[in-house]
Amino acid sequence: MPGWAGRGGRQRRAFVVGGALFAIAVVMLLAAWRSTGFLSDLLLNLGASVVLAAISYVIFDPLFEEARKARVQEHLSFDQQAFVTRLYRSGRRVRILDTWTILLEQRHREETLGAVRAALANGAQVQLLLLDPDCTAAQQRSEELERQRVDVPRQIRTNLRHLAAFADALDARLRHRLQVRLYDASPSIQLYQWDGRALISFFPIGKLSFNVPQLEVDMDSPWGGFVHARFEELWEHEQATLDLERYWSVMVTLRHDESDVVEVRVPYVTADGQHYVDCRGFRVTGPLTVRAVLPPRAPGAAPAVFALAESADGDRTPAAVVKRHFDQKYGHGDGERDIRRLVPPPGDARTPAPRPATAGDTHAR
Repeated sequence: MPGWAGRGGRQRRAFVVGGALFAIAVVMLLAAWRSTGFLSDLLLNLGASVVLAAISYVIFDPLFEEARKARVQEHLSFDQQAFVTRLYRSGRRVRILDTWTILLEQRHREETLGAVRAALANGAQVQLLLLDPDCTAAQQRSEELERQRVDVPRQIRTNLRHLAAFADALDARLRHRLQVRLYDASPSIQLYQWDGRALISFFPIGKLSFNVPQLEVDMDSPWGGFVHARFEELWEHEQATLDLERYWSVMVTLRHDESDVVEVRVPYVTADGQHYVDCRGFRVTGPLTVRAVLPPRAPGAAPAVFALAESADGDRTPAAVVKRHFDQKYGHGDGERDIRRLVPPPGDARTPAPRPATAGDTHAR
């Protein structure tokens, strides 16, 4: 990690500087002992002063540093431009914990992503933790912001679409330092960290968190330790977090006559508790089933077998609504989507047999 980092680093710096001053004082005192007259008196006085300065620095610098860390600066609102400027200079760590971030809205997006790219090139680890758009908390936050007419799930999906495109455009040297995860929990704290400093705020009822006072804190202070612990708790919780790759697509194994044919990654959405996949990447032309883990939240979970059902008039969620979910998540892609609902296979007692696909063979494109 570049520079002096953390409390231990600052203590080491104080001892190194103090030691250097003490060494200079020793040299002066030795020179005074070997000299005579005015020069001897001058070196003796200077050496004694440097010794006092070294002792004072070692004792008081940590105290001043602790006082500086404990100082909290209050800002009236979130300053996007100031934070982006700080991103360009970041070289250790960038962390964002939010529901969604206005930094990726159209008027800020290009400059923000340029700053993130610069931070990655500087060696910073960039971690973004956004609210899962499909979780209950996202809908609840939308209800809290009803007067603001903010569709929280849609805002998050738009953020994630741009982040996925940005990650794909990065070269491998930088991509491994960018991590994006989704959390499924009630949002409580907003965090925007650059290296050892951060802006934190809380989520007010009926207001956007960007338009309320922000506290600028040192991450080694008690405030910083508190938000760091909250971030780590969410980030490391396997059951509550989902990384961007598993949110963006799901790996399914195509099966024909109880035999595995091929593995393929497909886009998917969840609507009203039902899972839908876009089958444009392969042709469904036979009595096909797929094996997949849905929702793909917990790694290592046992996969289930599903049949692919076409849309029908009696479906719980109309086909137009499902298509809108796909468009919000992936954008308006070229060509028609081949959307199928994942249902238990024929003969499963949990549900009636789905409307079958057209008979024939299955080919992966």
